[in-house]
Amino acid sequence: MDSKELQQIVACGETSTVQFKEHFSNQDSIAAEMVAMSNACGGMILFGIKDKTGEITGLPYPEIQQINSMLANIATNLLRPVIYIQTETVIIDGHSVLVVRIAEGDNKPYKDLHGVIWTKQGADKRKVMENSEIIRLFQCSGMLYADEQPIPFTSEKDVNGSILDEFIRKEYGREKESFGVPYTELLQNLNILRGDKITLAGLLFFGKNPQQFRPTFMIKAVSFFGNNIAGVNYRDSKDITGTLPELFEKGMSFLKANLHSVQAGQGFNSIGQLEISEIALEELLQNALVHRDYTRNAPVRLLIFDNRVEIISPGCLPDGLTVESIKLGTAVVRNPFIASFCAKIMPYRGLGSGIIRALKEEPDLEFMNDPERMQFTSVINRVYDDKINVDEGANDHINDKINVDEGINDKINDKINVDEGVNDKINDKINVDEGANDKINDKINVDEEINEAETLILAFLERNPGAKGREIMLFLQKGRATIARYLKSLQEKELIEYRGSRKTGGYFKK
Repeated sequence: MDSKELQQIVACGETSTVQFKEHFSNQDSIAAEMVAMSNACGGMILFGIKDKTGEITGLPYPEIQQINSMLANIATNLLRPVIYIQTETVIIDGHSVLVVRIAEGDNKPYKDLHGVIWTKQGADKRKVMENSEIIRLFQCSGMLYADEQPIPFTSEKDVNGSILDEFIRKEYGREKESFGVPYTELLQNLNILRGDKITLAGLLFFGKNPQQFRPTFMIKAVSFFGNNIAGVNYRDSKDITGTLPELFEKGMSFLKANLHSVQAGQGFNSIGQLEISEIALEELLQNALVHRDYTRNAPVRLLIFDNRVEIISPGCLPDGLTVESIKLGTAVVRNPFIASFCAKIMPYRGLGSGIIRALKEEPDLEFMNDPERMQFTSVINRVYDDKINVDEGANDHINDKINVDEGINDKINDKINVDEGVNDKINDKINVDEGANDKINDKINVDEEINEAETLILAFLERNPGAKGREIMLFLQKGRATIARYLKSLQEKELIEYRGSRKTGGYFKK
């Protein structure tokens, strides 16, 4: 690290990954900070900087050597398990600053000598007290998986025998009796039972009533009016329960029932295509169910708004994954037993390629990894407005409803003075004198055939050729159905046309 880079880090102040210390003050405090960073995302401690002001005071050479020795002793003898640190000295304007790097640990949870587990909370540190959070730390280290844990108060009697029989026949091509082992032992071999209790994976795939024991492991689905989650009105709302395959099927049914189907160039008698790629929805919903954090008592949420669909999965990305890395196919299996059952029962491949397939179908997908709220959100924009794509031959079938000659656009532009203040002059947008209709040979009565909103659309497309339906909707501040009607009207009048593909095209003024 050079001095310029360090100065930039100092200028940003203390964060979850950066702490300032003017001197080595308290051994227990430094140990707790090192534990917290190891249990979180790692970080660095900078000695020789005032923590209140960020002033760079520096350290003399003997003090740097002494601090190095004390840090090595803490990391080796006062923390469990042992952590490994790296140190370097950077000189800024003649002041020596000791930079101590602590990597994110591979053997979480880390503890200080008193057995206290610390983690980061913003720029501060805090003790970890909840069992569920301790379990998550074990899960991060690969020492424990939530889906293999036995569920209290369950037994083999809670296994749905018909689902199990169907699974065995499909997967192994035989009946369960042919294995020649007791029923309980067979369930244990399949990782459905651990001891005499059902595992979480077994419950979610083969349980008679999974929500009886884990009521929050469900889907809450809502289709809202408008675009605000705080809205009090909704079109449809369901609490979806059942096994994980049932959650997937019912979740997809909810999405299909509450999204539009569009013709998309198909014949009149076709059933149409879903406005959002069904493949993308399947991949994202499966990821939310399979890779969610099952140590968190929260449901998966499907939220449908007028302009987007959100699929919210409890828990943020595991083991240092980032939004950028998952887009490239990098994957970490958080729930290996659930993933294994899913690959055998559902249309799930488990190769880390689901996000890539979803992005191929819907390139505008957005992903939000939120460690503060411990959730991961997939956002799919609804582009139903942009899919009003009338093919070039469509106007040939409008048998002379409106006869607009080639010079109509020039004449309309001469008669409409649309300046930058167009929104303030809605009532005065069309200034057509009494003789204007004579000049257009009575082919179009502008005052009646081209309304104010359509005039604004023409002016907007003059300045923004190739605009999408959504952009026009935002410009006019009108609803989707209203904008669709205006665009269709202007297409029928041969004043605008749609060019390009369904996903990337836009509207142009003729």
